[in-house]
Amino acid sequence: MELRCSVAGSGGGQAAVGAGPGLAMEGQGCGEDYESLPTSVSPSTHMVAGAVAGIMEHTVMYPVDSVKTRMQSLQPDPKAQYKSVYGALKRMVLTEGFWRPLRGINVTMLGAGPAHAMYFACYEKMKRTLSDIIQQGGNSHLANGIAGSMATLLHDAVMNPAEVVKQRMQMYNSPYKSVLDCIRTVHRTEGFGAFYRSYTTQLTMNVPFQAIHFIVYEIMQEKINPRREYNPRSHILSGAIAGAVAAAATTPLDVCKTLLNTQENMALSSLNISGHLSGMRNPDSLPKLCFRKCVLKALKLKLFGEESFSRRRVCLAFTRGL
Repeated sequence: MELRCSVAGSGGGQAAVGAGPGLAMEGQGCGEDYESLPTSVSPSTHMVAGAVAGIMEHTVMYPVDSVKTRMQSLQPDPKAQYKSVYGALKRMVLTEGFWRPLRGINVTMLGAGPAHAMYFACYEKMKRTLSDIIQQGGNSHLANGIAGSMATLLHDAVMNPAEVVKQRMQMYNSPYKSVLDCIRTVHRTEGFGAFYRSYTTQLTMNVPFQAIHFIVYEIMQEKINPRREYNPRSHILSGAIAGAVAAAATTPLDVCKTLLNTQENMALSSLNISGHLSGMRNPDSLPKLCFRKCVLKALKLKLFGEESFSRRRVCLAFTRGL
């Protein structure tokens, strides 16, 4: 496919500036990557692409996420102690039913759609604005990191209540009959604040996670696909590597988040502490919980589930008509 760009001049003609497989589509201005929508596109298009990518990420990897939540349990039931991802999924299906690994997926889809829509709309806007300020006409890694961190504030504000309900539904012998039952019971017994008890911890985890993720992703794209040609494999590989690096730095906080969402009372009683865990306000207790053996297992799982950015890039490509 030939890349053409209109050149202003007396002839008003078009000049071919390059050729290559799957480069920019007609109507795309010079200097714009195929994976990006034109600067004139409405934010709603970014929101749709982001929502689709977010729902895909959470639904495809949901059974693995269920195992991760159980592996991060502070004192798991003897029947819910697993040695591997495959072994965990196999035991869950055989002992609890075929659909057990998907329990709570509906609330995740309801939360992931709007959360990722706002995330990517904010990211694209902030990235362009900051890139123009920091590096006029260029791609600033610092701008990518700051934009990703700012977008995380919106994402987590929407996703945190869904995460609380999701993880409580995923736990072994969960007492909740349905998502609505979980929401009503938590609100009645623990108050509205329970849905945001882990918000500060999640931000402490996700802000550096997204900053690292976006910076590593952009660096990998420059190395693997410097011409920004149509190559979904480069997005998947870059997203996987970026997710692995970011997960290695933030998985201990992910364990903290799971405990705050699901096992606050157990965590406190095991350490003879009274009161509530709120974010990172109990520095003497949380580090003891972070570095249990489940941290390494959780990290192993994280490597597979952080490719929403690369999926979103592919969604943008198809939005453009590829």
